[in-house]
Amino acid sequence: MLRLLFLGDIIGEPGRRAVAGMLPGLREAWEIDFVVVNGENSAAGRGITGKISIDLLRAGVAVITTGDHIWDQKELMGYIDTEPRLLRPINYPPGTPGRGSIVLETAKGKIGVINVQGRTFMQPSLENPFLTIDEEVRRMRDETRMIFVDVHAETTSEKIAMGRFLEGRVSAVAGTHTHVQTADEQIFPGGTAFICDVGMCGPTESVLGREIQPIVQRFLTSMPVNFPVAKGEVKLHGLLVDIDEITGKALAVRRVAEPHVVVTEVVPATHPVDTGRTNNGEESPTDDSPQGCDENGPSARRAFLNLDTHASKSPNLHLFQRQRTDSSG
Repeated sequence: MLRLLFLGDIIGEPGRRAVAGMLPGLREAWEIDFVVVNGENSAAGRGITGKISIDLLRAGVAVITTGDHIWDQKELMGYIDTEPRLLRPINYPPGTPGRGSIVLETAKGKIGVINVQGRTFMQPSLENPFLTIDEEVRRMRDETRMIFVDVHAETTSEKIAMGRFLEGRVSAVAGTHTHVQTADEQIFPGGTAFICDVGMCGPTESVLGREIQPIVQRFLTSMPVNFPVAKGEVKLHGLLVDIDEITGKALAVRRVAEPHVVVTEVVPATHPVDTGRTNNGEESPTDDSPQGCDENGPSARRAFLNLDTHASKSPNLHLFQRQRTDSSG
C-alpha cells in the first residue's frame, strides 16, 4: 500500500511556512510515501517562482501542481522547463513551456501525476480537458496503475464529471481552485478516490486566503482594490489516499484539515487506524485512548502528529475512510 498526501492551493508566505514547517512531521507520523501540493498561489497569492518550487521540493514535496495562475510570475517562463516535477495544466496547446504530467519511481513502485485545468468559468480557456487527459491516462497506464490527478476547475459539475470519466482508470481525482474544502470525499465503485475540492493551505481568517476587508469593499463598491494575503492562523487542507500498489485502486480516503502548529518533537503514530465507515455502511471502531498518547503531555506535540489521537478527539482531521471489501482487486 502506498499512502499519498495531497495539499491544496498554498496561499502566499503563510501557506508556504506552514507546509514547510509541518510536512516533515506529518510524513513521519502518518507514514506518508508520496506528497503532492498545488503551488499556484504560493508567490504572494499569485503564481509560483523557481525559488519557491525548490523550497517546497526540499521540504519533502515530490510533485507540485498548478492551475490558471501558473504564469503570473513571469520569471517562471525561464525556469519551468528545467524542473519536470513542477507541472502546469496538461491541456495547454502543444509547444507551451513545461509539462502537465510526470511518472516518478518510489520504493513502492512508479506513480504518475497529471495536472489538468477545467474550462467552465475558467480563463484562459484551454484545450478540451477530457480529450487531453484521456490520451495521457491511456499512455500512462502502460507504465503504472498508480495515477493521481489534480483537476483545477471552478464548477463541481465539471470536477465530478472528470472523476466519473476517469473512474477505474486512475487512483484518485482531487479538485482544486475554489480554496474551500468540500465534504464529498469518497471512493467510486471502480476504485477511484474523489473529492470536489481539497481546500487551501492558508489563513483561516480570510476570504479565500486574502484579507477580508478589501474583498468586502470590492463587493460594496465594484471598484478595483488590492487583495493582500491575509495573516493569522493557517490551516493545511488536503487529502490522504491509500493506494494498492498493484491494482492502482484506492483503498481509503481521508479529508485533512490541520492547523499550523510549531512542533519540536515528533510523536509517531502507534498503530493503524480504522475509522469512519466501511463499504457496507457500518461504523468502524475508534480507540479513544490510543497507546502511547500521553494525555498530560504538551498538547502541541499531539496536535497533528498522532493520527490515532485525531481519529477520536480532533475535529480538524476529518477521517472518512472507505475500505474496499471486495477481493477481486
